[in-house]
Amino acid sequence: MIHYHGADINPISALYEITGRHFCVSFLYPSHVARVHTIGQSVMLDNGAFTAWRKGTEIDWNKYYSWSDKWLDHPTTWAVIPDVVDGSSDQQDALIAQWPHGLKGSPVWHMHEPIDRLVRLTEEWQKVCIGSSAEYSTVLSDSWCHRMDVAWNAISKRHQRLPWVHMLRGMACSGKRWPFASVDSTDIARNHHLLHKNPRSMADKWDGQQCPSTWTIQPEQMELIA
Repeated sequence: MIHYHGADINPISALYEITGRHFCVSFLYPSHVARVHTIGQSVMLDNGAFTAWRKGTEIDWNKYYSWSDKWLDHPTTWAVIPDVVDGSSDQQDALIAQWPHGLKGSPVWHMHEPIDRLVRLTEEWQKVCIGSSAEYSTVLSDSWCHRMDVAWNAISKRHQRLPWVHMLRGMACSGKRWPFASVDSTDIARNHHLLHKNPRSMADKWDGQQCPSTWTIQPEQMELIA
């Protein structure tokens, strides 16, 4: 399991404390993108959709395509395909169809969308991201956990070996029962300045927690399957 740490870490000296880790760079906070490509193992480019949604702003996706294009030359860098946080499946698929960088991108399945769409995406793409949304917006809440169980039940029934699934804003899932291949978080960027915290110890804590590699079918509550 790979832990992508949000790269908007300041001062620069704090960022350098976690040299050699994996980093996530948001299109909306790109100031360290060149730096983490020189000090990190791999880089995830986030499209900034969630931040824009919270702020009530829109992103020019053509600018995102151009920005990500340069960094996708790095073989260990990949990007999150544009998505609409509270949108329909048709809106998401339309954005996927416009994505110009092929399999260097990862589509997003939002937890309020049909499970069948998630399964289809795992069959068509090398990596798939999951985003918490609607009634499943709180990671590790009861409704979130039930929905995630249903999702992994469906994925595991379709694949002999589990595909690469990335949990957006999912660092808290580290060490839990769901077999995510990767997660990301801005925990270090937001909290490293607090008392008794520092970037290195925080990264050590997260990076030392792994998810299982397999999935055991979980019982489903029928009223929660939607």
